Amino acid sequence: MELSQAQINEADYIRRGLDHLWVHNTNYLDLAKPGGMLVFTEGQGIRVRDINGNSYIDAMSGLWVVNVGHGRKELAEVAAKQMSDLAYVNTFAYTTPPAIDLATKLAEITPEGIERFFFVNSGSEAVETAIKMAQQWHYIHGDKKRTKIISRRGSYHGATGTAMSVNGSNYTNRSPFEPLSPNARFIPGINCYHCPYEKTHPDCNVFCARTYEDLINFEQPETIAAIIAEPISASNGSFVPWQEYWQTLRRLCDKYGILLIADEVINGFGRTGKWFGIDHYGITPDIMTTAKGISSGYAPIACTMTTRKVADAFAADQSNTFHHGITFGTHPVSCAVALRNIEIMEAEGLIENSASTGAYLLTQLREMAARHPIVGDVRGIGLLQQVELVKDRETREPFSREDDLQSKVGDRLLARGLLCRAGSNISIAPPLILNREDADAIAEILDIVLTEVEEIL
Repeated sequence: MELSQAQINEADYIRRGLDHLWVHNTNYLDLAKPGGMLVFTEGQGIRVRDINGNSYIDAMSGLWVVNVGHGRKELAEVAAKQMSDLAYVNTFAYTTPPAIDLATKLAEITPEGIERFFFVNSGSEAVETAIKMAQQWHYIHGDKKRTKIISRRGSYHGATGTAMSVNGSNYTNRSPFEPLSPNARFIPGINCYHCPYEKTHPDCNVFCARTYEDLINFEQPETIAAIIAEPISASNGSFVPWQEYWQTLRRLCDKYGILLIADEVINGFGRTGKWFGIDHYGITPDIMTTAKGISSGYAPIACTMTTRKVADAFAADQSNTFHHGITFGTHPVSCAVALRNIEIMEAEGLIENSASTGAYLLTQLREMAARHPIVGDVRGIGLLQQVELVKDRETREPFSREDDLQSKVGDRLLARGLLCRAGSNISIAPPLILNREDADAIAEILDIVLTEVEEIL
């Protein structure tokens, strides 16, 4: 059979991609399998197309990134104008109007008290910056032993050195890079479906938060610089903490003089139905890390955000300067794009849509799940949701790696045009422009695929 021009183009790109492109976080052998390397060429709204013209619902917003949806020409136009006006300036010594405008806008939408903004390029860099900032803040105050960072098992905070040190993620292989920072300390993360303490809310009285105090006292409070946690951890099942959880963390940090870092890289910019995940809990962290949705992926940018209490310590004396910088941090083009991205979210009510359409999608997923015995739990908030598959709904027995749910579920979803992270846990996080018709389509595809999977298990 004669190949079409599109098939010839695809084969050429795949051949050259396998020869020369090192795809992040993916094994070459998986890419080399038939259908292993997908080449995408365009996107519009919640859908993307591959080089053959096949259309897919992007139910992961790329990677929890494309909050305003694909194909926004106004963002491309803003980038082009800024490139024409001024593409780059030495951001270690100078600044630009887009950077000041973006920082000013962020001060309006972040939790009360967050007022200073340090721009970098990625979530990993934002976390790296936050940890260095916390450690130097204590150093400035004479607490030179305060270097330890407490994080949660199951959470993901990035891929650079210090960020990886505080990673507790199950899918991050730390072994080849150890020893990592000796300052990381871990505590069990939130998992109300498989509670590590075998407790049940509300009888537990948020024991998972109160146990931080035991760790703090064991390590000695005068050695702890910060606690870092995602308000709602996407990498650890998208469990939505109870109000008391974050309020307890805030109280403990205040009691022991520890800085509280909220990692909003995934949660931020409307993903949970509010501007930031921490907005659900009525507290202000000392430091916040953001990335992804700040520009909806149209330009690389991230930000470490702080209260004035934190920032002012670095300005009290020239010897206290925060000597940390990234060549492309505070990039004027990225700042301009991020500002316009936030304006789009406001003008189109995307934060509110994330809350309302997210609630509708969650209802549809739960109704679908009731028909499938392998669905143990459906949870989430806004457009950050997860479907957990189990061998036995009564005992909550999980599937093992040998059950290979990643291919059984993931490959079938892909074949039916749904892009998402799928295995024993299926992550659903579409762009914030999602409407009810699209939500129904996502639930319908999942319904069909789970029926097929149940027949072969």
